[in-house]
Amino acid sequence: MPNIGFLKQKPTKIVAVGLNYKDHAREMKMPFPKEPLLFMKPVSSLIGPKDTILIPKMSKRVDYEAELACVVKNEIKNLEPRFVMKNLEGFTCLNDVTARDLQKSDGQWTRAKSFDTFCPIGPKIVKDIDPHNLKIECLLNDKIVQSSNTNNFIFKVEKLISFISEVMTLEPGDIVTTGTPAGIGPMKNGDKVEVRIEGIGVLENFVR
Repeated sequence: MPNIGFLKQKPTKIVAVGLNYKDHAREMKMPFPKEPLLFMKPVSSLIGPKDTILIPKMSKRVDYEAELACVVKNEIKNLEPRFVMKNLEGFTCLNDVTARDLQKSDGQWTRAKSFDTFCPIGPKIVKDIDPHNLKIECLLNDKIVQSSNTNNFIFKVEKLISFISEVMTLEPGDIVTTGTPAGIGPMKNGDKVEVRIEGIGVLENFVR
């Protein structure tokens, strides 16, 4: 069983946002999106701290993506941005693990983002922090490979949650993850990967 006991309840869905850091958009040589780019990860992809990320046989390149995730507290539908924060349980670390080769070959992201173990999350939920000024890092085998700050968001948390709530109802426990900064890259069997976010802590996982 995945080590996700720190979540008060199992989410009904994981909503993710692509290309939401200015430095990552520049890295990918892509224009800033005019609206949030949404995709989903299945709940079956969730694992927790110290759990193992499994590389699927059909992929030749599996990447780390350090992200700040929001955990929903109350049912949210058509919510104005100014009411978003009081309807969140808090924030945590997330690794949006991606089979990069499959993402490119498929032309859309579902298979690449959806394998079991492709959504490590944790180690805890923190409420009273400013999500828009946090240092965020990813370390691969103790070497920093991503380093940025959430002040590089293109769309802030309030905008993201409000926008998503116009599309779908967010249920208590649902997870919204806010995109990754520059520096994405591959992992391999035997690696240790850590997502570190200021004020939250360290999400450590192992790759096999």
